[in-house]
Amino acid sequence: MKRYLFLAAFLFCCLTSFNTVFAATVDTVLTQSKIMRKDIKAVVIKPASYSADKKFPTLYLLHGAGGKYSEWLNKTPDRETVKRLSDAYGIVVVCPDGGATSWYFDSPEDSTYQYETYITFELVAYIDSHYSTIKDRTARAITGLSMGGHGGLYLGFRHQDVFGACGSMSGGVDIRPFPENWDISKRLGKYSEHPDRWETNTVINLTHLLTPNKLAIIIDCGNNDFFYKVNVDLHDKLLDRNIPHDFIIRPGGHTWEYWDNAINYQMLFFSRYFNRSKS
Repeated sequence: MKRYLFLAAFLFCCLTSFNTVFAATVDTVLTQSKIMRKDIKAVVIKPASYSADKKFPTLYLLHGAGGKYSEWLNKTPDRETVKRLSDAYGIVVVCPDGGATSWYFDSPEDSTYQYETYITFELVAYIDSHYSTIKDRTARAITGLSMGGHGGLYLGFRHQDVFGACGSMSGGVDIRPFPENWDISKRLGKYSEHPDRWETNTVINLTHLLTPNKLAIIIDCGNNDFFYKVNVDLHDKLLDRNIPHDFIIRPGGHTWEYWDNAINYQMLFFSRYFNRSKS
């Protein structure tokens, strides 16, 4: 009997060790933003297959308003979701701190909120110089939730030389209906005083930058979300312009339960894009 107990304990330890070794690992890094003159944290999730001898595609995963860099690891109902998906698809996932309410613009009002330049140039350069990544737009994607959904499409549309794919989950893809919300006026100035800034920095007005099949796009929003209408409006505008994209509507609201589910669809979409780009 003791022999069997010992064998069971040995097998349990082996399996535990196996799961510990062959699992995604998480780095918390401190990156420097020269344009904002400050250090900014990010988490970098490396898949189990990560090796300096191999190059990996990268997904930049953005948080929402009031959030921070660590949220995708500690706010989802299943805390392991993003790590498990990184493992499954062999993708390096980068979750930067985007400021509480940056909206991922370069703010004309506040020099300490220049997050478009930080994410697109400073952070990408840091990741590509410190990690074993494929340094090409066809191996980079960007997405996020809520404010980060706006950021995913905003940066993806505006920087197609950097990102080959982009997405949004419950994204604020048209900021104009919300002139008093989420500190947007602190970043762009009041809508009544600077309507031009609002018009040129809302995602729905950036579709003129797109050409069919150049950028892979996925948009996901729950039918009970307060951003539902603006997402449907963006979908319709993309259809009118003949821009291919995946558009997902499911029951749900503006919740972590929804995003914990949505990220599964998004990472599958990006993995398929990365694999097609290799062939």
